[in-house]
Amino acid sequence: MRTIDDLDVRGKRVLVRADLNVPLDDGGASAASDAVPESGGAGGRPPAVTRRITDDGRIRASLPTIDALRERGAKVIVCAHLGRPKGEVKPEFSLAPVARRLGELLGTEVAFASDVVGESASRIAGQLADGQVALLENLRFEPGETSKDDAERGAFADRLAALAELYVGDGFGAVHRKHASVYDVPRRLPHAAGGLIATEVGVLKRLTENVERPYAVVLGGSKVSDKLGVIDNLLGKADRILIGGGMVFTFLKAQGHEVGRSLLEEDQLDTVTEYLARAEKAGVEFVLPVDIVAATAFAADADHDVVPADAIPADRMGLDIGPASGRLFAERLAGARTVFWNGPMGVFEMEPFSHGTRAIAQGLIDSGAFTVVGGGDSAAAVRTLGFDEAAFSHISTGGGASLEYLEGKTLPGLSALED
Repeated sequence: MRTIDDLDVRGKRVLVRADLNVPLDDGGASAASDAVPESGGAGGRPPAVTRRITDDGRIRASLPTIDALRERGAKVIVCAHLGRPKGEVKPEFSLAPVARRLGELLGTEVAFASDVVGESASRIAGQLADGQVALLENLRFEPGETSKDDAERGAFADRLAALAELYVGDGFGAVHRKHASVYDVPRRLPHAAGGLIATEVGVLKRLTENVERPYAVVLGGSKVSDKLGVIDNLLGKADRILIGGGMVFTFLKAQGHEVGRSLLEEDQLDTVTEYLARAEKAGVEFVLPVDIVAATAFAADADHDVVPADAIPADRMGLDIGPASGRLFAERLAGARTVFWNGPMGVFEMEPFSHGTRAIAQGLIDSGAFTVVGGGDSAAAVRTLGFDEAAFSHISTGGGASLEYLEGKTLPGLSALED
């Protein structure tokens, strides 16, 4: 896979597919404070934006590649998506706040196009000077970006590719999607991987090739169905698998335990039972919680108690692993040399149910192992709970992409860059 070091970018328009899909709050600020006028020309009407970025981690992760291209004299055109507007222009999903924050972090003006492949984008791309940066509006405002019809997606890719002379794929969080900006555009332009994707792939190879053992995997999150593929693949690779989060109740139910009103996927009980049997036969240690924080309702102020994992009251729901489980999980991580973690242990956004996730994060740090936080909610939890990101070996920007890579799937965005 070529990197940006293999491209001659000076004086050329380089389209960078970044992952700027950052979380936003529900608004409350004035539209003018976050809106970014169209730049690079006569200026335009700011979109009606009232939402603010609550975690700029993905924007920060994109900076090294953009800075490297700027320093080498490229005209950088950044494209990205935000949320799921489903092919419609929806102001609440505008990338205007991202353009503003990107400019602050880069220390330079970022021209913002009010469309993706229209007049504004074409004019701004054509007016960029060497070292300047522009950001296009949300890719997913265009139906062709996510279309499953090859012709429709290809037609949009033609227009997007026409804005630039070179392509750099750096949006790791989207490489598992067969979208126009990820899969089709690099087939139309000379291309290379950005620094973020190169780093992510290098880390994932350490989790799949010549892994330093013992290798422990911590899986959480709400649904076991989201993790079936990775569990299936890791049963032959990991030494121990620790299960928490909402998905644990399907495992507990499969063992015959009462789970009360906890999240449960009954259609996965047979699969989970099979996995537990396969793990035992393969010598893979499955570690489940021994206690649970069970509450009367899904609310921060709900009445809650710590109960044994095999005795959850019928009228309560589990919202976190308990303190004994946190200590147990930390102990099982202490001897590991490689740890991959994807998915919180509980509803970490609510303080009473954040302690299990905090225990896992601290357990990774204390283990001294090569530690990978697998993006998504896990990465958000690390930042929300106040941990130093530098204390972990790597925090991925793509939860879904990381999981699919570990499942052994071919990721369209990576295959396009390898051609």
